[in-house]
Amino acid sequence: MQNAKLTTVNIGFLFIAGFIATIAFDFWGQVVSPGIGWANLSPEGLAQSLLASLGLPSNAFLGYFVHFYLVGLIAYPLGWFLIFKPIWLKVFGPVHMFAASAIYGFGLWVFALGGITTLSGLPTFLNFSAITWVALIGHVFYGIVMVAVLRLIERQNA
Repeated sequence: MQNAKLTTVNIGFLFIAGFIATIAFDFWGQVVSPGIGWANLSPEGLAQSLLASLGLPSNAFLGYFVHFYLVGLIAYPLGWFLIFKPIWLKVFGPVHMFAASAIYGFGLWVFALGGITTLSGLPTFLNFSAITWVALIGHVFYGIVMVAVLRLIERQNA
């Protein structure tokens, strides 16, 4: 996946990486975090709020659909592949990809909790409540897992 061409094979790899990263994100936010006494993430609620604020149908199913499929499996992996990774490669070259993945995850957190919350009519960064910090760890974890899976796939196909 060194080249930035959006082939059907690359789309498949992005989908697989997004799937595994989304599972990791949800496992962290809905199992591990509450299991250690921290906040429980419910990102589908944010998706529902966004849909409602846009005047679109909004229910639990649509919230899960938007969060899991549209965001986790499609939008975030495409953002990495088409925007962030090419910029990173131009600036730094193919080094420090672990740092790149963590920074990308941080950017996803800023986008979700800083931007989407505001568009949804919720407080920006949810007033930096406990859920904000669990979401930060979750988004960084998502970025790291997604890129690790992509690199593993890349090594297997080399």
